[in-house]
Amino acid sequence: MSANGACEGCTCGRADGSVVAPPAEGFERSRQEARTFTAAENKYEGVEPAVPLRSKKWFNNVEDPEMTSLYTERYLNSGLTLSELRPLNKPMIGIAQTGSDLSPCNRHHLELAKRVRDGIIANGGTPFEFPCHPIQETGKRPTASLDRNLSYLSLVEVLYGYPLDGVVLLTGCDKTTPALLMAAATVNIPAIVMNVGPMLNGYNGPALVGSGGVVWDSRKLLAEGKINEAQFINRVALSAPSVGHCNTMGTASTMNALAEALGMALPGSSSIPAAYRERGACGYSTGLRIVDLVREDIKPSDILTREAFENAIAVNTAIGGSTNAPIHLNAIAKHIGVKLDCSDWMNVGYELPLLVNVMPAGEWLCEEYHRAGGLPAVIAELLAHDALPHPSALTVSGQTMSENCLGDFTTDRRVIRPFDTPLVSKAGFLNLSGSLFDSAIMKTSVISAAFREQYLSDPEDPEAFEGPVAVFDGPEDYHHRIEHAEHVQAGTILIMRGAGPLGYPGAAEVVNMIPPGHLIKKGIELPCIGDGRQSGTSGSPSILNASPEAAAGGMLAYIRDGDRIRIDLKKRTADVLMSAEEIEQRKTELGTYEQRGLVPDSQTPWQEIFRNEVGQLSEGMVLNRAVKFQRIAQTKGIPRANH
Repeated sequence: MSANGACEGCTCGRADGSVVAPPAEGFERSRQEARTFTAAENKYEGVEPAVPLRSKKWFNNVEDPEMTSLYTERYLNSGLTLSELRPLNKPMIGIAQTGSDLSPCNRHHLELAKRVRDGIIANGGTPFEFPCHPIQETGKRPTASLDRNLSYLSLVEVLYGYPLDGVVLLTGCDKTTPALLMAAATVNIPAIVMNVGPMLNGYNGPALVGSGGVVWDSRKLLAEGKINEAQFINRVALSAPSVGHCNTMGTASTMNALAEALGMALPGSSSIPAAYRERGACGYSTGLRIVDLVREDIKPSDILTREAFENAIAVNTAIGGSTNAPIHLNAIAKHIGVKLDCSDWMNVGYELPLLVNVMPAGEWLCEEYHRAGGLPAVIAELLAHDALPHPSALTVSGQTMSENCLGDFTTDRRVIRPFDTPLVSKAGFLNLSGSLFDSAIMKTSVISAAFREQYLSDPEDPEAFEGPVAVFDGPEDYHHRIEHAEHVQAGTILIMRGAGPLGYPGAAEVVNMIPPGHLIKKGIELPCIGDGRQSGTSGSPSILNASPEAAAGGMLAYIRDGDRIRIDLKKRTADVLMSAEEIEQRKTELGTYEQRGLVPDSQTPWQEIFRNEVGQLSEGMVLNRAVKFQRIAQTKGIPRANH
């Protein structure tokens, strides 16, 4: 403890008084100190369910005692009792477990699930924990996004075909959150999300080290010859000091914040670091609440409305969320029957400010973000300025978004900025289109001063740039040629193709391109465009998720080194500077991307099935024939008996 009362290494700001944040006029003072999951209460034990429980068609079906006995007897062999299975008012609650040794970001859920079980039991339910298909962003090759739809399919079968009345979705690493929400939307039984939580802060001496960002920074240092490969690995390892997912505002923190913004997680739950004891208390509260959701018959379709998705888009801008968010939210919307596309992200979110000062768009990490109030503090700021589109949207707490968060202002204005003094004033995504592609996303909140000066500050042509392209067919081609590509100079626009849902397959996070070392040493940045994705932890203002991709016949397939393209942010356009006749001649001359042997063969049965069924990134990369199955617990009834 230092002389001024601050703990050594503490970054909360209490010692110097910088945490004081006066509430907006007309709003009550912050309730943040009172928000805790430790004081969870069980108010509804013994309440009769609003509708008959579907699990009783397995365990207490008076019309078919033979099948009831068959279903019941085997579930008794682990020590369960008839009183835990058969009562008509006792819900059977699934716990969708995404933690495993193959999924280190979510592995802590193996412990947290115990507290979820305790909450379910305490509120009169019976828990059934089951494994989900593993999805680990940094483990699965060729890409974890290939498995999002596979996990979705398997969870749909579990939720529909087994005796479950509700489910707790244990989320964390990037694709686990959308996969589980997509399945919950399709089946439409009561569901609630609980995140595993971000890792604690990483440090390199006194400096904060954030997930992902340290990789991109170290790549530049390696390219400049300032570190060697061993130092590269050691630097990156410093960003992972504890259990949990990425501690920056990457896709994991983004998607779990958006699950809360959609109303599918308890208020204040998404940002709790995995190692905090409050995370276990949150598990208990989540277990309590899912039983109530079943009794009250509050389903995903009651919460995942068009209004909820617009709230989530607004929140994504305010937190500086990942460019992967449109892919995943558009997918969830499709499976619940809500119309949502990339133009909505621009129309609803672009004009809003960036409030959260967390890497990659800011300075801090998610531990400070949580201590500053987490998402309720961000939403309180939006509410105070009439910037949350739909304050009355229902949430799994049983209250509206406004009732959950009104007045919960931040305790640290360094981390969560006031609405009228944000980090960036217009910070949402731009949805670009033109002759180069129909849709691609650009994250404007990470446009650096250097990038703006180099490309967007021509007084005669502001907010626009054009230049020659250097084209790479996948990351292997890029890494093989970038340091020796003499045509890559200041002003060159880097393009990576063959990285989309069909071309890779699965749309990998490989559009993380940096200039060759000789340009990095001069401080030169290069614009990047790709038909694949980029890590949400990246601070690059790349143009991503281009649709249609090269392998689906998009124009990127026909671009050559040296062709000139123009990007105009004011007009929201992206065009290749060729006439229509020249474009058609080029297509005839080159043939399709696949005909030129640039699409790799499928390596597994699932890769081939995926390619045959999947849509483009702008449409959520969903399995096209799965979308017709909507709210199947209600529309399809109970499945047929199995004997």
